[in-house]
Amino acid sequence: MTFANTLLLVEDNPQDEILTLRALRKTNLANRVDVVRDGQQALDYLFRQGEFAAREGPDLPTVVLLDISLPRINGLDVLERLRADPRTRLLPVVILTSSDEDRDRLKSYENGANSFVRKPLDFGEFAETVARLGVYWLATNQPPRR
Repeated sequence: MTFANTLLLVEDNPQDEILTLRALRKTNLANRVDVVRDGQQALDYLFRQGEFAAREGPDLPTVVLLDISLPRINGLDVLERLRADPRTRLLPVVILTSSDEDRDRLKSYENGANSFVRKPLDFGEFAETVARLGVYWLATNQPPRR
C-alpha cells in the first residue's frame, strides 16, 4: 500500500464539511482533500470498490478524519472494518465528532482510533482545531512505510 499526501474527510454535515475545508485551506498545506458523506462511501473509497472502483491515485490517504454519526454505516463500524483488514490496519484515523459521550470515546479507542477530537461549537475554535489536525497529520506525523 502507498500513502498519498491526501486527507479523506468522512462527514455528512454540509456545514461541518465547509468549515473543515475552509480551515484546512487556511493552513496553506498543499494537500488534496477528498470528501465522502457516509460510511459506505468511506469503505468504498478506501477499498476501491463500488462507485470508487476506478479511483485514481495512491492506495490510501495519509489520514482519515472520520465522523461517528454517519448514514448507512456509522463511523465506529467503519473504523472496526478498517482495523480488521490488513490493507488499512495501520491507516491513521482521527475521530472528529460532535459527540461528547464517554462511550463513543472509549469505543473509538477500542476500535483502533489514533485520536478522538470533539468538534468545538465555536467557529473560531473549530477552525483552529481542524487547522492543527491538518498540520500535525499531514506535515508533522510520519506515516508507516510499507
